[in-house]
Amino acid sequence: MKHPVKIAVVCLARKTYDFGAAGELYSKIREDLKSVEAVQWCFIDELVISQEDGLAAAKKLAGEHVDGLICISGTFHLGHLVLMLKRELAVPVLLWGLPELPYNGGKIRLNSVCGVNLNASNLYKSGFDDYTVIIQNTVDQDWIDALRVIKAMKGSKIGIIGYRADGFFNVGVQDNLLFGQTGALVDHYELSEVHNYEVRDEEVSRRRKQLADTFDVSTLSEYQLDKVSQLSAKLDAFYHANGLSALAIRCWPEFARDFGVSPCAAMSLLQSEGLILACEGDIDGALSMIAHKALGAETPFLFDFSQVDFEQDFALFWHCGVAPCNLWDGVCNRSLDTYFAGGKGVTADFVLKSGELSVLRIDSARGGYRMFLQKAKAIPMEKLLKGTYMKVVFDRPVKDVLNLVLDNGLAHHSSVVYGTYIRALELVAKIKGWKVIC
Repeated sequence: MKHPVKIAVVCLARKTYDFGAAGELYSKIREDLKSVEAVQWCFIDELVISQEDGLAAAKKLAGEHVDGLICISGTFHLGHLVLMLKRELAVPVLLWGLPELPYNGGKIRLNSVCGVNLNASNLYKSGFDDYTVIIQNTVDQDWIDALRVIKAMKGSKIGIIGYRADGFFNVGVQDNLLFGQTGALVDHYELSEVHNYEVRDEEVSRRRKQLADTFDVSTLSEYQLDKVSQLSAKLDAFYHANGLSALAIRCWPEFARDFGVSPCAAMSLLQSEGLILACEGDIDGALSMIAHKALGAETPFLFDFSQVDFEQDFALFWHCGVAPCNLWDGVCNRSLDTYFAGGKGVTADFVLKSGELSVLRIDSARGGYRMFLQKAKAIPMEKLLKGTYMKVVFDRPVKDVLNLVLDNGLAHHSSVVYGTYIRALELVAKIKGWKVIC
């Protein structure tokens, strides 16, 4: 499900052009927009023509707390209008130009493209870069999706329990920079707050049955299965009780030592239910998953760029055993194992399903933010390893992708989802003024 947004829409015009035709086009556009998923529309129904119209529209919309503004150039129009609206609405703007109508008696009827040009120039020269331009008959759904990401980040509350993993300086964040760039707030909790969180025995029993129904648990002791069941219940209850949008976890080295098992298996189960859980205290990784989820992508998760094969031109996306269990390939044995942390590292073990992939890392560095984006494809492979993993090919040599990661000093986690989610995120970066690495 896509993140809901609220969008204002106005249509600008001038009576020296065919404003009657513009009104008819605008009426159809309004009806078409009502079918867009998860959008609350705030329409100014009448054409905005005069400065008085512009001022009235701006004041009316100012109280609606919208996430974005669509300015349709129904015809060419006064340059004051978009500036009046922007002055009251500090939100991203879509400048929408309409294709020209057939000429009538040798006279251009709309001159809409020139109106868009006027608006773009006025905004740019006023210091605004958060506008996007289209010339077409239908709305840009990717721009709407970009607003979803921006709103989801702005409203997010990211918890971190413990700290980042030992020595993982590259996934640390500066909380005020994160807030200034995205609006996301971070709350810190101790590991013991989750370890000691009270849950009902009935919920632990339900989780135990769910784990046994989902995984082959034959290698686990009763103690290990019970601890994973407890942790699944505790993490779920803690997440919801604190109103979290995501939770980053210092999953080693103390977690298994102090609780009795690592959180990997519990995280695999809970992520399949829609919780956003980030390994190793990676807050930017959690933010990346929030962005993917806002687009309607299914169960994002973090991976390590763990292996490259330059001769066969593939990469291995692997992590210790935390990928959402609903993404299993349906072929291999989906199991729980204890292959690390002295037998306390209970992890999920399976190959992930094949399919088209989108990769995202929203990454802080040197006082700012940037965005890493890639398209890829997971292809079938045998279950040869412990943990959760997939064999991946890109639409370019894997060596080139690896060099992008290394040359730009990107952190070693990225969010991956099935499907194509690229252009909307590029628009997010444009609106936010972030560099895109792709």
